[in-house]
Amino acid sequence: MKSFIKGMDGLALWIKIILALPVLDIVWNVYRLARSINKHSTLGIIFAVLLIIVGIPFMWLIDIICLLIARKVFWID
Repeated sequence: MKSFIKGMDGLALWIKIILALPVLDIVWNVYRLARSINKHSTLGIIFAVLLIIVGIPFMWLIDIICLLIARKVFWID
């Protein structure tokens, strides 16, 4: 799991933005779940599972904005 997190962090910015597009945004939701599991954050795990199940429609836009500004996706850890 640590290698998945490190691999996603090491991607080029343009690949990260492509993965943040509406249909492909599930990748970032799985990334959030992996980060929360890695940090043993119960609240983060619950939120990540909810994002995967519900798939909040605007989260892809928040991801793209955060990637352009901070070079990483928004998450609560």
